[in-house]
Amino acid sequence: MAETLVQELKSEMRALAGKYLTFRLAHEEYGVQITKVVEIIKMMEVTAVPRTPQYVRGVINLRGKVIPVVELRRKFDMPPIDDNDETCIIVINVQAGGATGAMAAGEVQMGILVDTVSEVLDIGGADIEPPPKFGGSIDTAFILGMAKAKGAVKILIDIDRVLSAGEVAKLAAM
Repeated sequence: MAETLVQELKSEMRALAGKYLTFRLAHEEYGVQITKVVEIIKMMEVTAVPRTPQYVRGVINLRGKVIPVVELRRKFDMPPIDDNDETCIIVINVQAGGATGAMAAGEVQMGILVDTVSEVLDIGGADIEPPPKFGGSIDTAFILGMAKAKGAVKILIDIDRVLSAGEVAKLAAM
């Protein structure tokens, strides 16, 4: 029974293999599946929107389209820092409710503000381990896995689960 569970877990981790855009927040490296990434843009003027959660920096006008920008540092309860030359916005497609699929009906385009973008890595399934278990008090559902790449650990995130379905719906309404 335990061996079957281990095999299922290894199979799940192999399914996560692929290309990831890695970026830095504080002293940690994160990765998001490249299929979710639309583009990377330099920091630009962000218009604050009243009565939004603290982690919502505001909106940008990207070639005539208004896109909400989420500050991942704040969403992950990290202290904010001043923007600098390396600060950038990764424009991504997020599926409301954590579902997947290319440009499905519930998909929203938004920006995630990160300290700096690192590189695109091709991560094999054998290099991905399941997320750590911290008990019921800490939610790690948004972590796909922990990747070992280039002598360091990268936290692979499921960007569809970083925000709840309700949060994505509110951002879509902006």
